[in-house]
Amino acid sequence: MPEDQTALESIRASYDRVADAYATAIFDELKDKPFDREVLLRFARETTGRGRVCDMGCGPGQVARFLNQAGTDVFGLDLSPGMLVEARRLNPEIEFCADNMTVLEIEDGALAGITAFYAIVNLPAELRPQAFREMNRVLSPGGLLLLTFHIGGEVLGVSELWGRPITMKFYTLDRDVVLSELEDAGFRIEECLERDPYPPPIEHQSRRAYVLARK
Repeated sequence: MPEDQTALESIRASYDRVADAYATAIFDELKDKPFDREVLLRFARETTGRGRVCDMGCGPGQVARFLNQAGTDVFGLDLSPGMLVEARRLNPEIEFCADNMTVLEIEDGALAGITAFYAIVNLPAELRPQAFREMNRVLSPGGLLLLTFHIGGEVLGVSELWGRPITMKFYTLDRDVVLSELEDAGFRIEECLERDPYPPPIEHQSRRAYVLARK
């Protein structure tokens, strides 16, 4: 199996193993994250009424739920069938589907917006440009991407989450490298916001980036 495909299979299998525990831990996280809520509201104001919005790497659907409540026509997608089970259970009013952000089953120009909250943190460097090109392809002209990631430059090998074995890596990323990759994929960077981590136990202690980029 090609190395890229092996990485994706490991990501899928790992999140399947922890999906229910992940949902329990993460689903209500936005209530403690005012900065995140404000950025999502900004995204919602700019996309509501302009077409469908996709929450990529949706996990249990907490971002999709927030956007739905803010009035956007949102659906979620994820690589992990286990995560989709949790997302549908917790958000029965929202559509969720299985897809791979590096090879999306979405028509060209179909979306008004994309949120990708930490959706790229497990992707090897060689797959990120491919994912960004796919995101650009499926956005309509002027469509908006809201991308978040951990700032850094480290690769963290993690073998256990919530007491369950996993096999995948977590990447903290160089901000300028990501911005350059987005531009190479056809995006125009509107703004890159940063924040320090919320205190424990709210989240992992890493600096965060929030990129608003336009097709």
